[in-house]
Amino acid sequence: MKSDPALPGDGSAPEVLALARIVARLRAEAEGTEAVASTAAVLERAKGVLMAQAGVTADAAYALLLRRAKQRGRTLMEECWITLGGLRTRPEPPAEPPGAAGGGGPGAGPDPSPFDSGRYLAGPGRTAGPGRTAGERRPLLARLAEGLAGVHGADEVAELLVTVLGDAEDIAAVMIYTAAPAGGLELAGAAGISTALAEQWRHVPPLSGVAAMVALAGREPVWLEDPERDALRYRLIGDPPERWQSRAWVPVFAEGPATAAVGFFRTRRAPFTPDTRLLLRRAARMCAGPLRDLRRPGTADPLGEADVAAAQRILDALSGAAILLTPLRSGTGEVEDYRIDAAAPASVDVAGRRGKELVGRSVLETYPTVAGTDLWEGYLDTLTTGTDYYGPSFTYREVTAGLPRESSYAVRATRLGGRLVVSWIRLDTSDREARRLADMQRLGNLGWADWDLVTNVINWSDQVYVIFGRDPAAGPMPLEELPLHLVPEDLPRLGGAVRRLLGEGRAVDQHFRIDTADGIRHLRIVAEVGTDEAGTPVEVHGFFQDLSAQRDAELALRESERAVLVQRGMLQAERILAARLQHALLPLQEQSLELAGLCVDVAYLPSDTGVNVGGDWYSAIGLPDDSALFVLGDVAGHGLDAVGTMAQLRFTAKGMIVTGSELPDALSRLNSLLLHTSTDTHGATATMIMGRYRPWDRRLTWVRAGHLPPLLIRDGEASFLPQPVGALLGADFGSAYEQSTLDLRPDDHLLLYTDGLVEEPGEDIDIGLARLARTARRLVGEGHGASLARGLAALRPGHRDDICVMDIHVPAVEDPEDPCGDDEDPHAPAPCG
Repeated sequence: MKSDPALPGDGSAPEVLALARIVARLRAEAEGTEAVASTAAVLERAKGVLMAQAGVTADAAYALLLRRAKQRGRTLMEECWITLGGLRTRPEPPAEPPGAAGGGGPGAGPDPSPFDSGRYLAGPGRTAGPGRTAGERRPLLARLAEGLAGVHGADEVAELLVTVLGDAEDIAAVMIYTAAPAGGLELAGAAGISTALAEQWRHVPPLSGVAAMVALAGREPVWLEDPERDALRYRLIGDPPERWQSRAWVPVFAEGPATAAVGFFRTRRAPFTPDTRLLLRRAARMCAGPLRDLRRPGTADPLGEADVAAAQRILDALSGAAILLTPLRSGTGEVEDYRIDAAAPASVDVAGRRGKELVGRSVLETYPTVAGTDLWEGYLDTLTTGTDYYGPSFTYREVTAGLPRESSYAVRATRLGGRLVVSWIRLDTSDREARRLADMQRLGNLGWADWDLVTNVINWSDQVYVIFGRDPAAGPMPLEELPLHLVPEDLPRLGGAVRRLLGEGRAVDQHFRIDTADGIRHLRIVAEVGTDEAGTPVEVHGFFQDLSAQRDAELALRESERAVLVQRGMLQAERILAARLQHALLPLQEQSLELAGLCVDVAYLPSDTGVNVGGDWYSAIGLPDDSALFVLGDVAGHGLDAVGTMAQLRFTAKGMIVTGSELPDALSRLNSLLLHTSTDTHGATATMIMGRYRPWDRRLTWVRAGHLPPLLIRDGEASFLPQPVGALLGADFGSAYEQSTLDLRPDDHLLLYTDGLVEEPGEDIDIGLARLARTARRLVGEGHGASLARGLAALRPGHRDDICVMDIHVPAVEDPEDPCGDDEDPHAPAPCG
């Protein structure tokens, strides 16, 4: 049993009596404080889980918990527990037939509390007795009534219930919960369980499905007799249900609503018989008197929410530290403590808690040894007389984690109704500044040092020892020892800097290197001297900084820049060579020519970006039988390899056609040529379109190898020709190629082109083709047909790829002397080969 501690006798010192009363009150309030702390811990853990999972701030995590709870019809604490994964969502209870054990009537309510402390009970099992008759119950109830007359507190009630009913009804443990003012349950008393488990489940958040809450709300007992089915109906937290095979939660009330629920725990798995149920009901009812008023003395009525909210809004706008205190009085009206009900954001206690983290805590919880001081008496005087309190600076001493700590404050207190508004300034900033300085040195990899030239005492900060790789036990390095660690090449420069510093009194900023066990380190020293009234140096102070990481990065950057310059030079040389070779193959980038009665306009534009030369090319030549050959291709890649492949394809194609090969055969042989001769690891590939025009019947026979379709402009309309079968050159040995024919008419324009004319990054190729058709039709309609290829190329500034365009035009009027109508240039260039 627990009993209140005896207070010291009248002979004790006043401050001892005050502290004893405070200790007694704090002990009485331990349950509520621990319950609030437990609830706050659950909330903070749930916020932390959401912060890690969703990458949000603490405030955003809190808002997310509120929103989820509202959307899912849960309380905030339910959502917190579910987020932590400690609870599973309760399924709908399965249907059960009327009269089944544990269900059917008002007495067969939900299972024990989701925080069923019975799972953690530590009482021994007992042998169950049979159900009791009315005659057998009377002695038990008589013993209970006799014992209740002398109990004090819920713990003694619980112990009495176990003693009286234990052997008779196999009651191994009892827990008594009361309804908390803010919702949920508070453990008022227990027997048969360990102290640790009682403390662990002292406060139960207001979650749904808690059997004790259901019993309180419905004023009917809840009988739990099947652990497996109980686990489906309710949230069970703690030890496995098999430990307590049956439980009962019985409400306690005499008049008005039930205020307490008694939990009876058995180790025997069996239904509660009607006699046992009646016995437990009567036993709980008999406990109503001793359990009627479980409110602890000394707890003050809570502030109105509106008052607290208004005070908090005012304090939120303050830049300094301030709190709103509510006095907590004893049964005799004496002030024993103060509760913090609102706090400004800048408020902080010795433990580092800030702002709203202080709300709900007491002054003695935050500063336990302030009782009996002048500050405490100043609070009481202000609360009694209304006179403002202006306290002189005082030092507060406490021991935290075994280490003594001191904090200095200047405090002011003002009465506000029946409460106090307290503001203060913390004066002890030296420790904080020291920590900040240490963090700054560590992050900047630098440390301070000073040297008293009068006493020859050298002081180093901790980081200097790290920089020099020196054991702090060896002490600072004397000036005479420094040259032993220097890289020899740096000795003259650092020696000159020391002479300027000590001999001339000039500040220095010098880089030097030292040799350590971990290798060479690049250091920097910045120092200046302090002089006496005569100008004689008496002190040197400054800092050392380790620049090794920065120096390594600079060296790596230089090496990278050097490699980039070499690579750029190689690429420029390759571009120049490739450009010269390309120019030898395609001497004219723009030209118009007459060939086999056709007017041919050609434009070639290299890429505006990059340093490599592309592989686009064209050829237009006359054949021995007065027909004409038109070829246009695009080799994948850039540079010398692409130009070499271009030359190979260009000359081989012309040679095969001139010697009589059919167009499909020529493409097949070119495909095999690329597959056999490529030096590229991935193989060289190319697209190509090739056509042979017979002037006597104006028929064009053409083939393609993965190339874009030709564009025909006829009678004011533009359309792409259907494409014959033909795969990319260099892709597969089994590629097949077919040919197609087109009968040209006077004033037709047939466009051959490479992908650079239509492609845009991130754009579908069909969009580019449609744009080309519209533009070509417009240019021809506006009378620019004679320079169609050059006009289309000129409309593509800033192109990322090479552009090659060939316009084959059938003149509308056949003039033997000037079929193309080019009177301004009677000396048309020869066919390009």
